[in-house]
Amino acid sequence: MDHPDPPANGAPRSIVTPADPDSVRYVDLNLARLHQMGMVTHDGGRTSAAEDFRIIKRPLLRNAIAAIGAGTRNGNLVVVTSALPGEGKTYCAINLAMSIAMEKDHTVLLVDADVARPSVLKVLGLPAAPGLMDILLSDDMTVSDVLLRTNIPNLSIVPAGRNNKHATELLASQTMSALLTEIAGRYPDRIVIFDSPPLLLTTEANVLAAQMGQVVMVIEAETTTQREVREALRRLDSCPRVDLICNKARGFAGGDYYGYYD
Repeated sequence: MDHPDPPANGAPRSIVTPADPDSVRYVDLNLARLHQMGMVTHDGGRTSAAEDFRIIKRPLLRNAIAAIGAGTRNGNLVVVTSALPGEGKTYCAINLAMSIAMEKDHTVLLVDADVARPSVLKVLGLPAAPGLMDILLSDDMTVSDVLLRTNIPNLSIVPAGRNNKHATELLASQTMSALLTEIAGRYPDRIVIFDSPPLLLTTEANVLAAQMGQVVMVIEAETTTQREVREALRRLDSCPRVDLICNKARGFAGGDYYGYYD
């Protein structure tokens, strides 16, 4: 694939602008399979999960719209994380993206930023593919080279890509900062959801969260301790807005409940 030469004036290259429109890949999500897994889907009807994420997404959208209107940097970027593995952050990130994709006035980009243990593609039933890490490691790769457009018109995906032992440094790099700025500003109607590593397991999550407009922390009810929650929140002290989802809490017999708290 041919790529354009760097600008003669020394300006940083665009890492979002397509080098070749034909390079964008299209993938079909098996919506029936996802519905059977309890995920939010466009044609899945008014399930409890669909209703829960309708409630969860509304304040996030209001905050993003207000931040964009105020010119806040990266105001439309939302990272979903947790204190520990297994609390349901990937499930919540995907469902949140699916729910926002149902909006008439917004598109969604779902980015798998859990680069050590990526799971977004696996949950969606898709094979591994180049992604975020490949962009950060390449001198000429753009988002369009790894972007996966889906059969949901308003939803696109950027996989995590290859693993790298210097992931923390790459996520904290100027290239990553430029990437986030360009993604955030290119489409004013776009909400970008990042599935992040757990806060207490890696340092990548802290680095990523510090660059986001909003942070959503998923807490597994009756499992994650108060001490673990407090320590995870302490690592988010520099973030402008942090919201919590209480996941897997028994609200009613026979069903799960997803609580949302500011």
